[in-house]
Amino acid sequence: MKEIEVFIDTEEIAEFFFHELVKRGYVPNEGELEEIADITFEYLLDKCIIDEEVEND
Repeated sequence: MKEIEVFIDTEEIAEFFFHELVKRGYVPNEGELEEIADITFEYLLDKCIIDEEVEND
């Protein structure tokens, strides 16, 4: 299987969930969206779909 490099942005995840939830009649607040994004990121890590890399600035 070929390995590809993917960048996961939790802000992008939060925005995606916001739009999807609003379409379904929910209006989450910013804190809820951040939690959902963090949980999604942790899920992807837990399932070994992604690996976390820490950037050194």
